[in-house]
Amino acid sequence: MSTVPDSPGAAAPHDPPRRKRPWPLRLAKGVVRLLILGAALWALTVAAIHLYGRRDEARRVDAIVVLGAAQYDGRPSPVLRARLDHAVALYRRGMAPVIIMTGGVGPGDTVSEAVASQRYAVKRGVPPNAILTERTGLTTLQSMDGVAKLMRARGVRRAVLVSDPFHMLRLKLLAIRVGIRGFTSPTPDSPISRSRSAERRFLIRESFGLPAALLGIR
Repeated sequence: MSTVPDSPGAAAPHDPPRRKRPWPLRLAKGVVRLLILGAALWALTVAAIHLYGRRDEARRVDAIVVLGAAQYDGRPSPVLRARLDHAVALYRRGMAPVIIMTGGVGPGDTVSEAVASQRYAVKRGVPPNAILTERTGLTTLQSMDGVAKLMRARGVRRAVLVSDPFHMLRLKLLAIRVGIRGFTSPTPDSPISRSRSAERRFLIRESFGLPAALLGIR
């Protein structure tokens, strides 16, 4: 019996249906993919924070804004002193006519970070009438929002933002959020930057704090 070859238009035999993998396996693969994606995004965030912290955008603006840090009964901590010394140096270079100190009264404190910073700067030759204080903020977002209100009341919006290098990217983004045209200028000799372990610890913490701040959580 002779066989007739299939004609070009003949339908191909159906492939057998593929068996679906068990749902626990599919779920596990999805979870692994999400974990890999999350790890990649976190690594990119850490890299962005680290690299941006090396940028110094200082220029002539309307105000120098100093982000608060710990103080002890009116005495600025080494970290806060480093920020203030940098801000005073910028003021002496004529970068802005005023310095805005930030930071409220923390638990157990008798004075706000802003007032402690103000007193320190005055002792270093900054005229009292060249210093404004934002005394209500207990988080970076609250402080930046308060600074924006002070600046709007004066009809200005350009500021140099002073803090530690790990803080720079968050400050830049929060400045945009509250309507300030901010230029970052990281503290060059912070005690945190001088210690690799401390710098690494703050960098990792900031990698989680940055998304939280942008979402308005802190």
